[in-house]
Amino acid sequence: MKIIFAGTPEFAVPALAALIAAGHEIVMVLTQPDRPAGRGMKLKPSPVKALAEQHGLRVFQPERLKPAEVQAEIAATEADVMIVAAYGLIIPTSVLQMPAKGCYNIHASLLPRWRGAAPIHRSLLAGDAETGVTIMEVVPALDAGNMVSKAVVTIKDTDTTQSLHDALSHMGAELMVQAMHALADKGSLSSTPQDESLVTYAHKLEKAEAAIDWQKSALEISRQVRAFNPFPVAQSTLKGEVCRIWMATVLDITAVNAEPGSVVGLNEGIQVACGTGVLNISELQAPGGKRMNAQAFAQGHHLKIGDKFTTA
Repeated sequence: MKIIFAGTPEFAVPALAALIAAGHEIVMVLTQPDRPAGRGMKLKPSPVKALAEQHGLRVFQPERLKPAEVQAEIAATEADVMIVAAYGLIIPTSVLQMPAKGCYNIHASLLPRWRGAAPIHRSLLAGDAETGVTIMEVVPALDAGNMVSKAVVTIKDTDTTQSLHDALSHMGAELMVQAMHALADKGSLSSTPQDESLVTYAHKLEKAEAAIDWQKSALEISRQVRAFNPFPVAQSTLKGEVCRIWMATVLDITAVNAEPGSVVGLNEGIQVACGTGVLNISELQAPGGKRMNAQAFAQGHHLKIGDKFTTA
């Protein structure tokens, strides 16, 4: 089929690669304009643009999709279908109606749970037992379209947003290729409406959420640390410096006789008392330093039992 692919970040790359490999004709790749990045703040292409250019695909990078000249260029492709994966721009209804066989999205949650901007982060923070990917029809309302297919992933107690992101991006690519095969074969896709009574929203992350409150349970703090890896990274103050905590798991869920935030052990990690339970920090980073394992950090910073982490 003739496909317009709309995507920007790394999450969308496996889907575009899979559609190319499946033999579809990608008539246009819509991606956000190059943005400044790095210390030199030079313009950097999106990961999707980089892949598209490797394959010699036509790339279109408008700031908005509302201008008539932009819509005319999209319409001129005469695409059969549009596929959206973390594009990041609002797609007007007029553009959604252009492809003859519709517009479909890869969403990184089991809809209707976690509509919105940060579904992977929110599923981890909430302690969900599982997450997944939904292929859905794109409609003007946020993530409200009918569902075409789903795949489920069990969330492990060591999963981070990064590990789930990687798993779901590849799973979404596989599901979308299957959906496009069915669409090409049958001419349409069966779908199921979302149950509006079960909707939850994955609101955009705020940097203030990265500060660790040691009065919370070890379970809650572990979820916070893993949800904010790789961004914005959970933070806590230690010896007057704000440290970034990259990985931490629950060592014990029972009450401990120590003040929350206190270091209670230095055995294969840094064990810290919480409001309830003990957290084992395995990877962290000092200001201006590199990420390192907790044992190396503890030795380098002369950490001892009784030292205390406080809210950043």
